[in-house]
Amino acid sequence: MHITANFDAGNIDVINVENKKDIQLAIRPDVGGEFFQWFNFRLSGEIGERYTLNILNAEEASYLEGWENYQAVASYDREYWFRLPTTYKDGKLTIVAELECDTIQIAYFAPYSYERHQNLLAAVQTHPLVRLEHLGNTLDKRDLTLIKIANKDSNSDVNKRNIWITARQHPGETMAEWLIEGLLDGLLDDDNATGKLLLEKANFYIVPNMNPDGSVRGHLRTNAVGTNLNREWSNPSLERSPEVFHVINKMEATGVDLFYDVHGDEALPYVFLAGSQGTPSYNERLAHLRDRFSDVLKLASADFQSEVGYDIDAPGKANMTVATNWVAERFDCLANTLEMPFKDNDNLPNADTGWSPERSIKLGEASLIAMLAVVDDLR
Repeated sequence: MHITANFDAGNIDVINVENKKDIQLAIRPDVGGEFFQWFNFRLSGEIGERYTLNILNAEEASYLEGWENYQAVASYDREYWFRLPTTYKDGKLTIVAELECDTIQIAYFAPYSYERHQNLLAAVQTHPLVRLEHLGNTLDKRDLTLIKIANKDSNSDVNKRNIWITARQHPGETMAEWLIEGLLDGLLDDDNATGKLLLEKANFYIVPNMNPDGSVRGHLRTNAVGTNLNREWSNPSLERSPEVFHVINKMEATGVDLFYDVHGDEALPYVFLAGSQGTPSYNERLAHLRDRFSDVLKLASADFQSEVGYDIDAPGKANMTVATNWVAERFDCLANTLEMPFKDNDNLPNADTGWSPERSIKLGEASLIAMLAVVDDLR
């Protein structure tokens, strides 16, 4: 038997593998030690054998409610990800795997590798409406890349809206980049009327991975120096949060009419929005736009709902270090955080896969319909 996490986005510490019925593991914390929950490793063993893996430090993880009714994901081919029997008891997360092939990869959610990220950028740049822009370097000297999509045949940029979309500020929330992949496919498909019409009305600025360092390092929530990027928007710095610093600089140059920040939630088994209702300048115009966006997204995707979500901030009490709140206030624009589950969507459960890359991709396509519903009224 062999266990390794020595690969892109890998995360596990091996404590003891002497007993296949009690393999003892631990999740490695993010740099700084404040956060951990993401794991991603490969187990090699004998076909037909059953292996019981115990993550011993699960009770110290960042979001204990995230283990309730949670099932780990696994794959033999790294394309199809299914759920494994998983239980949380007495502080241990126990995963049971019966091998059908020599090696199985087990993770907190289906990984979106740095190589796939590079493939995504390479693929979309071949489209005539796409330009890739280097915004700056991360602390590990990786590229922070912006995808700009603009229809050259439409009206001048002065008359068009600017839609900004960011994903994976928290690197372990890989469902966010899966969603971006689906959104880009729909937007750049010549046979997708929604995407074509949107590009006549708006320019798109998309950062599919805000935190490539944390992604490669196997972090849940932070960048290379342990910074939670989604608490840096009011005062980013090149020393702690260059990713946010560079994105804000570009936003200042383009302006923002709609902002969509894509995330995953460890605990809540639903898809939902978190808006900017608590910002100082929130008004009826923004409230109407938010309601319209939510209502249409609910029609476009039965996975989305508006009954369950985070508590709404009281007026003027929003945390202004959070991207959605800061962008909404700075640009007087519609801004939302989209949250997807790590577990399953309890409204439409799928016992085999739970929430999945495929459902994230479909939600990305559906998001375009909600954007089209509000684009004419953003200003």
